[in-house]
Amino acid sequence: MIKDIYKDGYTQNREISWLRFDERCLNEARDSSVPLLERLKFVSIFSSNLDEFFSVRVGSITDMKKYKPGFVDNKSGLTPEGQLKKIYQMSNRLCDRREDVFRDLKRALKKEGIHDLTIDECTKEEKEWIRKFFRSVVAPVLGGQIVDSRHPLPALQSGVVYAAGIMKYNGSDVFALVPIPSSLHKIVRLPGKKDVVRYVHMEDIVLANLESIFKGAVVSERIKFSLIRNADVSVDDDSFEENEDYLARMTEMLKKRKRMNLVRIELSRRLSESMAKHLTKYIKTDDRMIYVCNMPLDRKYMFQVGDLLPEEQAKRLSYDRYQPKMSEAFDYSKNLFDQVQQKDVLLSYPYESMDPFLLLIKEAAADPSVISIKITIYRLARKARLVDYLCLAAENGKEVDVLIELKARFDEQNNIDYSEKLMDAGCTVMYGFEDYKVHSKACLITRMQDRKTSHVALIATGNFNENTARQYTDFAYLTARAGIVRDTVAFFQNMMIGKLDGTYRYLLVSPVSMKQTVIELIDREIAKGEKGLITCKLNSITDEEIICKLHQASDAGVTVRLIVRGICCILPEVKGMTDNVHVRSIVGRYLEHSRIYQFGSGRDEKMYISSADFMTRNTERRVEIAVPIMDPAIRSRIHRYLELCFADNTKARSMDNAGKYHHIHGDEPDNSSQDILMATTKGSVEAPTQGTIRPAHKGIVFSTTYKPEFPEVTRDKKPKQKKASGSGKSGGKTKKKDSGKKTKTKAKGKTGKGKSKAGGSKKK
Repeated sequence: MIKDIYKDGYTQNREISWLRFDERCLNEARDSSVPLLERLKFVSIFSSNLDEFFSVRVGSITDMKKYKPGFVDNKSGLTPEGQLKKIYQMSNRLCDRREDVFRDLKRALKKEGIHDLTIDECTKEEKEWIRKFFRSVVAPVLGGQIVDSRHPLPALQSGVVYAAGIMKYNGSDVFALVPIPSSLHKIVRLPGKKDVVRYVHMEDIVLANLESIFKGAVVSERIKFSLIRNADVSVDDDSFEENEDYLARMTEMLKKRKRMNLVRIELSRRLSESMAKHLTKYIKTDDRMIYVCNMPLDRKYMFQVGDLLPEEQAKRLSYDRYQPKMSEAFDYSKNLFDQVQQKDVLLSYPYESMDPFLLLIKEAAADPSVISIKITIYRLARKARLVDYLCLAAENGKEVDVLIELKARFDEQNNIDYSEKLMDAGCTVMYGFEDYKVHSKACLITRMQDRKTSHVALIATGNFNENTARQYTDFAYLTARAGIVRDTVAFFQNMMIGKLDGTYRYLLVSPVSMKQTVIELIDREIAKGEKGLITCKLNSITDEEIICKLHQASDAGVTVRLIVRGICCILPEVKGMTDNVHVRSIVGRYLEHSRIYQFGSGRDEKMYISSADFMTRNTERRVEIAVPIMDPAIRSRIHRYLELCFADNTKARSMDNAGKYHHIHGDEPDNSSQDILMATTKGSVEAPTQGTIRPAHKGIVFSTTYKPEFPEVTRDKKPKQKKASGSGKSGGKTKKKDSGKKTKTKAKGKTGKGKSKAGGSKKK
C-alpha cells in the first residue's frame, strides 16, 4: 500500500516541497517589516539553499534518470524525468522572482545612500581608481588560463565564479577564463564621501580587466559564469576499494566530488553564437540547466554590505543585536556537574548560550575526579572551543572517546581535520559506520570519587557547533537521571564495538527502536479517537510509514498538529484523508531546527526531544537519539515553546491541501514566537530557578573545593550487525598515570575496515 501512497492524494513530491521552503526564505527578502540588510541576506540564503538543492537532490535524480528511468516516486507518481521537469520549471520561476526582489532591494539601498554599482555605472575617476586597485591588489593573486588544444580546460569547481572571454591572442581566437579566488574581498568600496557608500563587485573588476591578465590580448566578448556539480557521491560507491583506509576513502571522495557532472550553470548574460560555440565546446550541459542571471553571481557578499556602513546606519538597517543569555538554571560560582546531579537542565538555543555546556566540558577536563568524556560529533564550528577542551581533557589523562561522522555532507574536510587534531592529543577517535551516519548528538561525562561513579548525560537536538547555536533554534538536555544515564552509557559502549541493535529502556535509538516506538505511540493515540493528540515539531517529514500512520490517526479523529520548517510530504486537511492534520511552517530570523515529539496530553503525555526528523534516512539509515522529558518544569517550558509557535501569526505560514503556504490571518496583534522568546528569555549567574530539585544519586560525594573560573524499548526489528569504521584507539599520544607520574605512550592505530554492503536499501 505504501508503494502507491500518492494515489490517495494526500502526499506531495519532496523536491517540490523543498523548493517551497526556499520560496518562503525568498519571501522574507520581500517582507518590508524585515530590516533592509537582513532582507538582502535572505536573498543570499535563498541562493545558497538552491545551490545545495541542485548539488544534492537534482544530482541524485539526474543519476536516477540515467540508471532507473522507470522509477516512480511513491509520493507523487512522477518519474525522474517528470521530477526534473517540474524542478527546473519551479526553480527558474523562483530565480526570476529573485531578480525582481534584488532590483527592489537595490533601489531601497540607493535611497539609504548605498550604491551597488556595475563598472559602467562608475565615474571616470572611479574607473581609473579601479584600474590602479586591480593592478596593485587583485592581479597578483589571479591565475588565468587560455583553453586550446595544448591547454585543456581545468577542472571547474562548483560554486566558484569565473570571468571568461573570447579574445585575439597570439594571432588566434581563443577562449580564456579566470577563477575569482575566495581570498579576495567580494565587494570593494570606492573612495568618496563618508555619508555615501558606493561599491563594486570583485567579479566585475576582474571581468573588466581581462586584458591586464592576458597581456596583448584583444577581448571581443566577456561573460561571468558559475556552475553547480552533483555532490551526491558516497564512500559506498563501487569505485572505492573495500580494503582502503576509511579516512583515505573520505579524502578521495572529496576529490571525486570536484569532478562530478554539472546540474546547473548560471551566466551573466545570454550567450552569443560565438560564445556559445566556445563555452558549450568545453562545458557539456542541458539547455534547461542554464540560467541567465542579471545580478551578481556570488551572493555571499550580501552578508558583508553592513561592514561598509557607519555603525549607526548598519545598526538601523539590521536586526537588533541579540546576545544569547547564560541559562538561569546554573549558579556559575559552583561546579556545574554537581548542579546537574541535583536537577535536570534544558538549554534553549539561540535564546540561551551554549557556553554552559562548553564550561561543563572545560571543568571536566580539569577536574581530577573526572575519568572520561564520550561524545558524538556531526558538525563543528570552524574554530571550535569544544575540540580544544576535549584535547585538554585527553592531555590531562582523561579517557576521551569521540565518534566523529566524516560523512557529514559539506563538512567532511572540517571533520577530517578535527579528527586528526583529536587523535594527536590522545583522544580515541572513531568514524562511525559504513552504512549508517551517526547523526545523534550525545555526550557523557563520568566522574569517580571514593570508588563511586557518577555521570552527567547530554542529549541535544542540534550539533555541538558554537556558531550555529547562535543561528538555529535547538534544545540541549542535561541530566543525571539514572535510567537515561544507564541508556547513554550503553549507547556509547555499543557504538565503541559497532553494535547497532542495542537495548535501551528510555532512549529511542534509530535504526532499532525509534521508528517502531513512534508508530506505537501514534497507535496509542488512534485508540483514543477524538481524544487523541499528536504534536510534533520537525525540520522535515518524508517517511512513508509514519505518513500513513498519521493519515490513520486523522481518520480516527486524532488531532495532529505539525510544525514542519522544510520538506513536508504529507498534505493537510485533504477531505476524507487528512482532515485532522494541520501543518505550519516558521521561517524567520533564526532557523527552526529543534525536534519535539508529543503524544497525548496531561498525565498520559509522552514527550521527547530528538536529533531525528521523520525522514526515512533518519529512522532507518542513521544513528539517532530521542530522549524522554520527564521533568515537569522542563516539560512545561517546552509546552510554552510549542504554544508560542502555534500562536505565531507573523513568521508562521499554514499549509493548504495543495502544499502551498499562506499567511495566518486573525484579529490578534502581531505575534512572533522568536521575538517573544528573545524578549522573555532572561539570563543570570545567580539563583538557579529551572528544573525540579531532586536528590542526587545515592553514594555521590560532591566536591567542595573544585570551582574553576568561568572562561570568556527493546524492539524485534534489528539491523544486521555492522562494523564501526575506525573502531579502537586511533593513533595519537595518550597520557596515563603511573605512580603519580605522567608518561606518554603511543597508541596503536586501528581503523576498522568493515565491508560495504552493496545493493542495500537506499530510499530517498
